[in-house]
Formats: sequence, structure tokens, C-alpha cells
Amino acid sequence: MLRMNVEEVLKTKYNLELPVPSEPDGYYTRAVPTGNLLYVSGHTPKLDGKYVYLGKVGEDFTIEEGQEAARIAMTNCLSAIKEYLQDWNRVKKFIQVIGYVRSAEDFTQQPLVMNGASELLLSCFGEKGKHTRMALGTNQLPGGAAVEIMCVVEFE
Repeated sequence: MLRMNVEEVLKTKYNLELPVPSEPDGYYTRAVPTGNLLYVSGHTPKLDGKYVYLGKVGEDFTIEEGQEAARIAMTNCLSAIKEYLQDWNRVKKFIQVIGYVRSAEDFTQQPLVMNGASELLLSCFGEKGKHTRMALGTNQLPGGAAVEIMCVVEFE
């Protein structure tokens, strides 16, 4: 059992709410299960269906602002997970998180930006939130977003 309700952690610690899952912008689905793994599509930092944090980390945003963008993007991933699983107790383990950070040309701190998402998972899920991770820099992301995150979750 989770030690605390995920939605409660999001609200009290991060001042975020689990959004209603947004409609995909193309011909794909938010999450696809195979066996006991759930592959969650890339999500950007959107609030109320609108992009926030448009620009490049290291140019338009600080690392701390990039971390907030990563937390919002991960919250959107969580909404897709909740839509599919319905019950947080079905989450067995977060396996992998892959994060793309739209970066200034000389910016090399993508792992620090992605710490925003990783720390959120640890706060919400404890040991179940530990995961492998890739943090990649890129020159462009959908809608001009600063961050895009996808993940793989093992479930029961």
C-alpha cells in the first residue's frame, strides 16, 4: 500500500493537481500495456490543456524552472497511468523515465532538470518510485515545450 495518497502529495508538496488526461496530439495513445508493463507516451508541461514553460532551459529558464516543468510533465504522465490502472496500488515499480530537455546550446545540466520528475516520483511512491533514467538535451520539442517525459511502469 502507498504510504500517502498520490494526489495529496502532489497538492501539498508541489501545489499540483492530477489533471484530466489530455487528448493525444496525433495518432497514438497515452499508454499501452504489454504483459505487466505500461508504456506511457511522452508528456510535456501542460496545465489546463495549455503549454507552460515554452523555451530553452539555460537560456529562457533556470535549472529550477526546468525542474518545475519536469514535475508538471511527470504529473501529466501520472494522469495517463491513473487513467489506465485506476488504482495507485496497482503500481508495482517505475522501471524507466526518459526525459528530453530543450536546451540552450551550451547547457549540459539535463540530469539536474530531470531530478524534478524523479524526486516527485520518490515523494509519491517511495521505493516503488525508484527508476532508471535517461536525461537528454535537444534543440526542439512539441509546441516549443522545455521538457518532454515518457516512462515505463510495472503493474499488478
